[in-house]
Amino acid sequence: MDRRDFLTAATATTLASGAALAADKPSLKGPYIDLTAGKGNMMLMARLEGDLDESKVKYGGASGIVSGVRANEKVRDLFGFEVWSVATTRKQPDGSYQILHRECVYYTDLASGEILTEWLNPYTGEKVKVVDVVNDPWNAHVEEFEPLPPAYGGLNKVDASKRKPMIMNWRKAAGGFIIAQRNINLFYPNALDPDKWPRESSGKMAQVSENYTYVVKLEDAQNPAMTTIAYVGSWSRVTPWLPWMLMGQAPGHVIYQSVSYNGGPLSMLKQNVVEHTRKNHPEMMDPPPLESLQKPNLSSLENYARTQKPAPGPKS
Repeated sequence: MDRRDFLTAATATTLASGAALAADKPSLKGPYIDLTAGKGNMMLMARLEGDLDESKVKYGGASGIVSGVRANEKVRDLFGFEVWSVATTRKQPDGSYQILHRECVYYTDLASGEILTEWLNPYTGEKVKVVDVVNDPWNAHVEEFEPLPPAYGGLNKVDASKRKPMIMNWRKAAGGFIIAQRNINLFYPNALDPDKWPRESSGKMAQVSENYTYVVKLEDAQNPAMTTIAYVGSWSRVTPWLPWMLMGQAPGHVIYQSVSYNGGPLSMLKQNVVEHTRKNHPEMMDPPPLESLQKPNLSSLENYARTQKPAPGPKS
């Protein structure tokens, strides 16, 4: 082989090796899952929200601020909040996944971070009792199709006849990460009828929007050995005044804004959140049982109506 033939052969070998490396390099389309298709998104979301290893439990949470919005004034930060989340996974005969999941939301003092049991409402000057959100269960069905919006015990009518593949808007970001967003916009009958709950209810209908952002390592998404994937992101929510604020149908609303995280040991959650859960809601320390799939996911308003009583009129 002369020098020219040798260089030609060497170049061909280098190009072939480069092509092989490029083929193995993680992308949105592979090598493990195709994130431009419904099945690939299902496989990723099942590992983000739970663990394909059914013996494992996955913890998560969020930390953020709730702000009040009224016309003709500056948005006001009211209090913080912490989310507690615990889940496990069950694969279904059709290849989809049920995420057995419980979650709580606790409200916190902006200065100290301590979990609130009462709060001085700066809009009304009234001290009110703070009510934890306890969603037991808050299960999810992860499949190849877009998730159905929550039915809220039948209050939100859901049409399942025209479903599209679940293809999220994944895109590459710096540092080997991929990001995606999901928006949910709802308008449904309020479980708190203003005739019965004049101080708690924002009106006959509830207008709610939620936004989720997911930030994931592409290398993790395309690693078949990883049965679960830790991720960070954000969660925001636009919703009427919280019922325990006793604002009734006063104009305005609140906004939740947070950083979310999912996956890791129990120790990653704030110690006061773990202690508050263990003391006040011990059943929420573990995922719900399989039988919970027979129960509906209820909104925080439905749970409030079931566990609380209408507040008396304000003191004169």
